[in-house]
Amino acid sequence: MEGEIITIGTELVSGRTLDLNAWYAAGRLAASGLQVTRITSVGDDYDKVSDALTRALAVSRFVIVTGGLGATDDDITSEIVAGALDRPLCLDKQMFQLIKHHSAARGLKVTASMEKMAWMPRGSRMLNPEGTACGFCLMEKDIPLYFLPGVPDQMRYLMDNFVLPEIIGLFETLPVVRQRVLKLYGLNEPSIAEMLGDLRNQTKGIVFGFYPNFPENHITLSLRGQDETSVLRELDRVKDEIKRLVGPGIFSEGSENMEEIIGQGLAEKDLTLSTAESCTGGLIGHRLTNVPGSSAYYMGGMVVYSNQAKIDLLGVSAETLEAQGAVSDRTVREMAEGVRRRMQTDLGLAVTGIAGPDGATKDKPVGTVHLGLAVESETFSRKYRFWGTREQVKHNTSMMALDWIRRYMNGYPFLPGL
Repeated sequence: MEGEIITIGTELVSGRTLDLNAWYAAGRLAASGLQVTRITSVGDDYDKVSDALTRALAVSRFVIVTGGLGATDDDITSEIVAGALDRPLCLDKQMFQLIKHHSAARGLKVTASMEKMAWMPRGSRMLNPEGTACGFCLMEKDIPLYFLPGVPDQMRYLMDNFVLPEIIGLFETLPVVRQRVLKLYGLNEPSIAEMLGDLRNQTKGIVFGFYPNFPENHITLSLRGQDETSVLRELDRVKDEIKRLVGPGIFSEGSENMEEIIGQGLAEKDLTLSTAESCTGGLIGHRLTNVPGSSAYYMGGMVVYSNQAKIDLLGVSAETLEAQGAVSDRTVREMAEGVRRRMQTDLGLAVTGIAGPDGATKDKPVGTVHLGLAVESETFSRKYRFWGTREQVKHNTSMMALDWIRRYMNGYPFLPGL
């Protein structure tokens, strides 16, 4: 059940590109009861890739290789495999026909570099012969080797639909491995670890994982066993205990992100929302509209970056801006009330702040942000201080703003401010 992953690309070992393919493949394999004993990243170098492949074949039951299958000069995976395994390159007619078909559909001429992608080591078999995401596999000494493109979405499609089912089919029995994921916002890693310290010490068998995913933190629970019913029962028991300990800091119990959770809540409660954004520049609206069907509850937003825009579009008083400034409690309250009134929505959400690196004052340092939420009978506001780069301040502000909606809908208290 033990396998190895090899990712190929100079951009990976130079640090220019994050190796998401190895992360994804390892996670999918582990969740299926398979074990990854080693992950190797190598540049586009003939000898180093050949050595990594030879070493993997000596100790692994299966090998997954990503990268180097394209049309450019540095895409040399097929050539390396052919040399390392003494399998001459052969033109795969099925692959070549696929290349010609897609080229003709786009009005392109098949070039030598494009044809290159159809030359595979002898004995190779195409993966996904009917689709656009292509890779190949072969057997070497009864060990299956899978070669996938480095483009993440293509690699993931082939991994999920072809590679993983085939590898699982090679083994008669696999242990049941299941996982639960909890997503948190507003709590840092040390706080989470302290809350769960006793539970981790008292729980046997379950592997706890803590993963920062700015500005969120994720907790994973993994358990391996022979009986699915008992595995799931124990995972759910521990998950429920974590929810009791952590409380409303948990916003998701699976793959859903904050904007999806917000959308579900607004739709279920038949509430409409509008936004007024200053420092985030439309980021909150962008996130909300990334969710299909968001037009049912999100009526729109206004990016009011200047003081004049706040006056003209939202009705913020010039006297407030003059006396309190654009980044103030009074201003954000008037922004929230103004957008709710103008857009005629149930909820009006507003943010204003100093994302940096300039614009700060002694009393309002970089990262100072005010949030406001106007509802039918009340307007809430609070001041926060976020740290990091300009982009991080904007992203954290958008996350906090969405979290306010979630907490309001569920009757949870807002996270404390300054």
